[in-house]
Amino acid sequence: MADPSSYRPKPGQIPDSPGVYKFRDEHRRVIYVGKAKNLRQRLANYFQDLAGLHPRTRTMVTTAASVEWTVVSTEVEALQLEYSWIKEFDPRFNVKYRDDKSYPYLAVTLNEEFPRVQVMRGAKKKGVRYFGPYGHAWAIRETVDLMLRVFPVRTCSAGVFKNAERTGRPCLLGYIGKCSAPCVGRVTPEEHRDLAEDFCDFMAGRTGTYIRRLEKDMMQAAEEMEYERAARLRDDAEALKRAMEKSAVVLADATDADLIAVAEDELEAAVQIFHVRGGRVRGQRGWVTDKVEAVDTAGLVEHALQQLYGEETGDSVPKEVLVPALPEDPDAVSQWLADRRGSQVSLRIPQRGDKKDLMGTVQRNAQQALGLHKTKRASDLTTRSRALEEIAEALGLDTAPLRVECFDISHLQGDDVVASMVVFEDGLARKSEYRRFQIKGFEGQDDVRSMHEVIGRRFKRYLQEKERTGEWEDTPAPTGPVPAPGGPVPAPGGTGETDGADEVGGTVETPGTAETPGTVETPGTGEPGPGVAPAAQEPVTVREEPREDDGRPKRFAYPPQLVVVDGGQPQVAAAKRALDELGIDDIAVCGLAKRLEEVWVPDDDDPVVLPRSSEGLYLLQRIRDEAHRFAITYQRAKRAKRIRSSPLDDVPGLGETRKQALIKHFGSVKKLRQATIDEICEVPGIGRRTAESVAAAFATAAPAAPAVNTATGEIIEEDDGGSRT
Repeated sequence: MADPSSYRPKPGQIPDSPGVYKFRDEHRRVIYVGKAKNLRQRLANYFQDLAGLHPRTRTMVTTAASVEWTVVSTEVEALQLEYSWIKEFDPRFNVKYRDDKSYPYLAVTLNEEFPRVQVMRGAKKKGVRYFGPYGHAWAIRETVDLMLRVFPVRTCSAGVFKNAERTGRPCLLGYIGKCSAPCVGRVTPEEHRDLAEDFCDFMAGRTGTYIRRLEKDMMQAAEEMEYERAARLRDDAEALKRAMEKSAVVLADATDADLIAVAEDELEAAVQIFHVRGGRVRGQRGWVTDKVEAVDTAGLVEHALQQLYGEETGDSVPKEVLVPALPEDPDAVSQWLADRRGSQVSLRIPQRGDKKDLMGTVQRNAQQALGLHKTKRASDLTTRSRALEEIAEALGLDTAPLRVECFDISHLQGDDVVASMVVFEDGLARKSEYRRFQIKGFEGQDDVRSMHEVIGRRFKRYLQEKERTGEWEDTPAPTGPVPAPGGPVPAPGGTGETDGADEVGGTVETPGTAETPGTVETPGTGEPGPGVAPAAQEPVTVREEPREDDGRPKRFAYPPQLVVVDGGQPQVAAAKRALDELGIDDIAVCGLAKRLEEVWVPDDDDPVVLPRSSEGLYLLQRIRDEAHRFAITYQRAKRAKRIRSSPLDDVPGLGETRKQALIKHFGSVKKLRQATIDEICEVPGIGRRTAESVAAAFATAAPAAPAVNTATGEIIEEDDGGSRT
């Protein structure tokens, strides 16, 4: 590992002008290329304290052995030179987009004497007009088949064409009217070229002229009673309309634009591009890349623009490019695009209207592409097996962890603290065994204490199931207090009582389940299971009679081989302590920290660092992200329910109509809270007994903390039945 100070340029050597720089390793291979408006300022960033650098940047500068730079006159030249060097040297630490497939194009070979329509892949050739890219080659062939009725352009290969010239007989398409047969002289080269250019005009979006001309000829043929010719023209017009329908209108103003969207996580990014020509989506493509350098969304967009248009000129570069984030120097990038097009190019973020809506569609495609990419890796049996083996090897487990449970804590500034438990078996999510927890044992924000509580409660239930099924006698005695037969398993403090939190199971995303003390419904079964005590913390009684074994998984009945917590060393220590207090020592524990994706294990001051390309790391990330999604969804729903609640909800006999009458009369909940009983009685339909109940409800309810608009800092007043607006 090289010390960056060993090759740091001397002060004053680096110019302060625009330029491009490249880092080389000890073998003189270029490992990174970058550009800067001010080389001195940019390169100084790489030679600061290593602890302050992004992990990927730190890896790059310690791998490098030297740095070089080239001064240019403008930022546009820097952009062009950066693209050229990345293409030439293929640096390992630069973002490189890789096509997830070789996209097919509809190509018209205008560089030939008799232009040919065909499907082409790979590098573009000079003198060939391209349309697309398309998702599938069959989509191109369907479109071409419809259009050959109207534009009978040659589609045969050079060998077939020469053979027809030699024999004087056209191919089958020539006989059925889908080729003008220039090979046998039915049309002149000039006439055939005109057909090819008309074909290109139609594909470029100038469709109305040709359809109107066909419809006009059809009407004229009908007036002249040439009905067969009129029917043929009608069918030709319908064929063109069907070809147009294959690319839906998305922008009414006949815009020519490319829309680029990016979906990313810590390690990878997916880019999706929609090519819109004449207001219609004419093509779509996408890439996935490893984020091997410290790069944000703007940087990913700039790299995508370089790859998209680095080899393009003329109309291949659209008039408008819509992006989710502008590059660091948007003016230089816009000028570079304009130079390649030969005219002005607008590079901007859509703010409203159809273009913003379409950008949302492209963004969803990018997110789905990234999810599909990760799912493909996870769904492959060999990949999943390798991932589990890598996890077992990294954590020192005897066998691969076939059942993994992951826990995450979610809250909003200490309010509505909840936790989630997700289950993966054999590397795949088992959503029927997901569980959710409400933290009520204490108030405030304490992720470590919350994690300790949740792990303890989950495995107390596991021990209860072992006791019920008779497995308890075969297990070693726990180090903590031993539960009495038929009684509750003690909490990690030895109280013998549950901690007052509700456990919610299943994959339903909205909160809710049994509020009945001591029981919670098992999702999908309708059976009451062991639950938690209410606020009074009464002990939970486990039923003596065994439940009917219907083949369905029982709640918390199966132990995992590995427990994963979302967090670092403190959360891992809390989870391990909870297991130790219950006498459970055969379940491994680890944590995955978000920022650096480090794996922490108990009683170890240094994390386990899995390689970036490790399938085991990908699986742990998927499990952690799923636990986070499940927790935050529940937390948001719980918070929304709390915000909509009101002390009026607890007043017996007070329906929605009279609630609204009270709010309408006083103007807000705040004023209603300050009203006397006599003033409440003045509201039509409210008697004295009801007024006393309303006043009592407000007297016993603690005033809610004021809501704050985080964008403006403004206090939001209550003005309806308890909800804030």
